[in-house]
Amino acid sequence: MPYALAIFDLDGTLADSFPWFLRTINDVADRFDFRRVTHEEIEELRHASSREILSRLEVPLWKLPAIARHARRLKAEAAGEIPLFAGVDAMLRTLAGNGVQLALVTSDSEANAREKLGEAAALFSHYACSASLFGKSAKFRRVIRRVGVAPGEVIAIGDEVRDIEAARAAGIACGAVCWGYAAPAALRALGPDHAFERIEDIAPALLRGAVNLRDPTPA
Repeated sequence: MPYALAIFDLDGTLADSFPWFLRTINDVADRFDFRRVTHEEIEELRHASSREILSRLEVPLWKLPAIARHARRLKAEAAGEIPLFAGVDAMLRTLAGNGVQLALVTSDSEANAREKLGEAAALFSHYACSASLFGKSAKFRRVIRRVGVAPGEVIAIGDEVRDIEAARAAGIACGAVCWGYAAPAALRALGPDHAFERIEDIAPALLRGAVNLRDPTPA
């Protein structure tokens, strides 16, 4: 049977925000006094986990809430510069039209998320926004309880190592997209239930069948 609930990340998964991130990161580094990112480091950091990135850039954990608030303000100002990836709207409409409930769990604010999504925002039944860097699994559990579906009928789809880790912690299937922030090789190394090379691959995979967590063979 198909998944009953698909929980999506936003930045790097549905919205093409990585170019904006690269333009902005060193200004944020200067403001919050952590190490700047050189052009040569970018690909190396795409292979690292979130904790490894924080360590390499010398970002103390206590600064993360303030950095996140600042980043949300910057994203609000730049919302017009951050488009959805081509094909996202059609993919979401296909899922919703076939009875898959859609949820969004993101570190961004709900207002920013709705502006980026545009008309597609109405396709999402559930929003759990302003997630902390390592707080997605709690948001996943909250959404699942709200929807009232079994974990085996749920998949979380994102573009970072922490998205896979959060899905595993919440006991749900995970899908990794290969066009976002993390390098595809870093995501594949964690063995996600699905690895998507193209946006067009998502809807067929989700409509084909859910993963039974006691038997990881797709139905």
